Amino acid sequence: MNISVNQAVGRVPVAILAIQGDLDASNYQDLIAKAKQVHAAGTGHILLDLTHTSFVSSSGLVALHSIALLMQGEQLPDPESGWNAIHSVGRGLGAGAGQHVKLLNPQPRIAQVLAKAGLAEFFEIHTDLAAAVASF
Repeated sequence: MNISVNQAVGRVPVAILAIQGDLDASNYQDLIAKAKQVHAAGTGHILLDLTHTSFVSSSGLVALHSIALLMQGEQLPDPESGWNAIHSVGRGLGAGAGQHVKLLNPQPRIAQVLAKAGLAEFFEIHTDLAAAVASF
């Protein structure tokens, strides 16, 4: 998986994290670390571009959940806690999660996984980059 970071400005500055490749147990912590890095640099809004991601595992869901919690100022689950981290997905996310983290172009298979995991209701999903950036 490769993660590129770009900046865009709508009403507010937005960091676009474009993920290329699968998001799974081998790399989900890399995505969390990248989100922590841009957050520490002052970013308050993240758009996760999933255009070139064809698979998200349960570990990937933990990453998405963790990024949403991070941007809400909440405590992140310990990724080393295994099933506890997976079972915590969706917990702790308030209605404001979509104000700070949004998704761009999740493939249909990923959209289904998000829905089954109960995360689709927390993330605003867009199919157009300009509209996604403007929505922040």
